[in-house]
Amino acid sequence: MAPESGERIGTIREAGIEGVEAAVHSATAFYRANRSSPVHQRIAWLQTCARSLAGASEELAQIIREDVGKPIRIARVEIKRGVEFIEACAAALPQITGEVLPLDSVVPGTAHFGFTRHVPYGVVAGITPFNAPVNLLIQKAAPAIAAGNAFIGKPAPAGTRTALRLAVLFADAGLPKGLFNIVTGDRETAAALAGHNGVSVVSFTGGTVGGQALARIAGAKKFLAELGSNAANIVLADADVADAAQRIAAAAFEASGQQCISAQRILVDRCVLDEFVARFASAASALRVGSALDPATDIGPMVSAASADRVMGFCEDAIARGARAVLAPRREGAIVSPGIFVDVPRDARIWCEEVFGPLAVVVPFDGIDHALELANDSPFGLQGAVFTKSLGHAMRFADEFDVGALWINEASRFRLDAYPFGGMKQSGVGREGVRYAIAEYSQIKFIGMRP
Repeated sequence: MAPESGERIGTIREAGIEGVEAAVHSATAFYRANRSSPVHQRIAWLQTCARSLAGASEELAQIIREDVGKPIRIARVEIKRGVEFIEACAAALPQITGEVLPLDSVVPGTAHFGFTRHVPYGVVAGITPFNAPVNLLIQKAAPAIAAGNAFIGKPAPAGTRTALRLAVLFADAGLPKGLFNIVTGDRETAAALAGHNGVSVVSFTGGTVGGQALARIAGAKKFLAELGSNAANIVLADADVADAAQRIAAAAFEASGQQCISAQRILVDRCVLDEFVARFASAASALRVGSALDPATDIGPMVSAASADRVMGFCEDAIARGARAVLAPRREGAIVSPGIFVDVPRDARIWCEEVFGPLAVVVPFDGIDHALELANDSPFGLQGAVFTKSLGHAMRFADEFDVGALWINEASRFRLDAYPFGGMKQSGVGREGVRYAIAEYSQIKFIGMRP
């Protein structure tokens, strides 16, 4: 169903065991046929795929806008990022090198020579969510193919049309079609793909509960996961409060907060709490809520009416437990406007769980020890943020804030593909990011010689 209009877009067939079997058979055959492809060939494939994606950017942005409800301006940015990511993988591929080992550091190694190289796993499966149907699929497929693997993607239902269009584009661009495969469906197909013996690596982006279930199904194979989050953004007394409020508002509410690293828990030094809350509410109110068709829209519909229902349930739970809305969210169909809550107890769902919607809580702290205690009061640890002018304070959080990635003076939703991205605790295992992802999708092989 289209989130904005409520109209039926189409029907998705569950590939299931039969479809997965066909995809694995195809991927395995094309992997074996192309496993010795030289680096320059893989670079050429990636470059042609990037050009093909760029040429279809408006078509894909409109599909994302219709199927996911993402505002068209933000959808266009997503396509541009996907193009740049593929190009970056092509550029990074020659830098994925092995090393020569000093085997003569021990007596038995005298007159022996050893080196390492990166080799592919074989067939990589990528299971992706709806919220960035091009970017999150490309984040897995491009480095997997760069490393020499064949790839099978299983997108979320709302991302299916986008993924299928990518498969056609890449095949038309000259990528051997069995190197990029798509299977359609939901949980049944995801489970069949993760558990297939012909799949050597499973990469999953989604909720922690789903990730844990798939990891059990996958069994003894490499499992990479970017899972749940509840991102804390911390504003110290010495921060530029106006700048922090503006950046955190965008990070919390743009694209309806449907990002794993959207700002959710905002921790503010009590000395600047009132100023921050006023500025934060003002910045949130200034964001444009409306149709995904409007290029000026910051917050369009959520992916479904059910998602909007779920988000409003978080609000009801918080109010029932004594929280107060500084900015009350409004709901119209699948659109939910920004909501800001204070006086939120730590047993409220909005504090404990991942909202994945346009809601944020603001909580005061007294001193850095208290801020760290609040920040780490979560089973998740994906990406966080600290706003401060003090290098010493910044380094304290760098040491003690339990997240896989930390930004200083930039909000938690800011992400670049050049750095390793991934979580601690229940936020997952493994790292994405151009060369880090290529390394994850390859394995190190040692070769030793006695001349």
